[in-house]
Amino acid sequence: MPAHYRDIRKIDPTRGDRLGDNTPNDADRIEIGPTRLAFAEWAETGLDLPDLQAMRRYRWQRLTQHVVARDYAGLLLFDPLNIRYATDSTNMQLWNTHNPFRALLLCADGYMVIWDYKNTPFLTSFNPLVRERRTGADLFYFDRGDRIDVAADVFSNEVRTLLAEHAPGNRRLAVDKIMLHGLRALEAQGPEIMEGEEVTEKARSIKGPDEIRAMRCAVDACERSVAVMERFARETVPLGQTSEDDIWAVLHAENIRRGGEWIETRLLTSGPRTNPWFQECGPRIVQPNEIVAFDTDLIGSYGICVDISRTWWIGDEKPSNAMIYAMRHAHEHIATNIELLRPGVMMGDLANGMHVLDDCFQKQKYGCMMHGVGLCDEWPLIAYPDAAVPGAFDYPLEAGMVLCVEALVGEDEGDFSIKLEDQVLITDDGHENLISYPFDAALMGED
Repeated sequence: MPAHYRDIRKIDPTRGDRLGDNTPNDADRIEIGPTRLAFAEWAETGLDLPDLQAMRRYRWQRLTQHVVARDYAGLLLFDPLNIRYATDSTNMQLWNTHNPFRALLLCADGYMVIWDYKNTPFLTSFNPLVRERRTGADLFYFDRGDRIDVAADVFSNEVRTLLAEHAPGNRRLAVDKIMLHGLRALEAQGPEIMEGEEVTEKARSIKGPDEIRAMRCAVDACERSVAVMERFARETVPLGQTSEDDIWAVLHAENIRRGGEWIETRLLTSGPRTNPWFQECGPRIVQPNEIVAFDTDLIGSYGICVDISRTWWIGDEKPSNAMIYAMRHAHEHIATNIELLRPGVMMGDLANGMHVLDDCFQKQKYGCMMHGVGLCDEWPLIAYPDAAVPGAFDYPLEAGMVLCVEALVGEDEGDFSIKLEDQVLITDDGHENLISYPFDAALMGED
């Protein structure tokens, strides 16, 4: 008798009906998540998995508390990552960033309504915190043409009605990133539009226990993926046919194999293309006895960003003394600045006691000294003193924040740059570096 697909067992038979992260053990489920490979590697490492149901409640409660604390009637979200934070659901994430078809309203009483792509309300069905599912928030020209105003009027009226029901008498609505017609239609309905991005960035900045567990898992998956990329580079570059794109593609593939999602940039370059920094990887064939530098900017398992940088020497000769000095200088820069991190320190005071780069490296230094990280690069941004704006970040560090500490060391018009970056958790009594990936021994002068 022929086997039918419906008869094939679709769960992992080695587990019960729930996976270790408290999600259904069903490979056909709607919600995305880690792969068997990732779960096996995390078990090997001995990592505690997050409870995703608890993580979702934490995020929902945290957003609601921030809305209530500001006396807002609600929070209207269009940014795909803010919607991911509120619901833990995705829908064509990158396409959604430039075609904003999703919206989510969180009312002051915690009632959540999502407007999703046509015929896709099922994508949030796994999350009972989302109470209603609608369509009609697609207010971009490609989709609506010259009658966006009609759709915007319908959408804004729905928002007004929901707020009247769930926050009666309150006209203060926070909005993050809305298309122009949507904003005008909302304002015509009468609410006072408030700054929604400030709400979400502050809410997202403090990670709960399960978010931290999820980040540890994502870091492990990222580091394993980077290790495969490094092995590939070291094995194939000496053959003389490996491009920057070939190397970068390995990180993408390994991220996906572990249930990761996407990578925000293409920041991997080699040899002279590392200076100036921010060139994107391309077809250049990496030559033996050159450096390869990269910044992961990786959205990994559970949608968590792992933003780390390393620079490798690929070859059997020794790097130049100038490269070794720059590498050690960059390492000292992030190591010294990490030691400044602890709860209670004012963000603006982090420049006091920081490691100061040599004059010859000042012009090319990175765009910030540190930045927050969670579902992506997040608030706050800690600027170097010469770029700091007084009053922009007058807040203390708090336990549960995670900061990426940066170093870019290269001379103006030089022929190389060193890029390093670690991801650091602020703890109750100090900090914990979440990154264990080694620094290149040859560039550190240890070989």
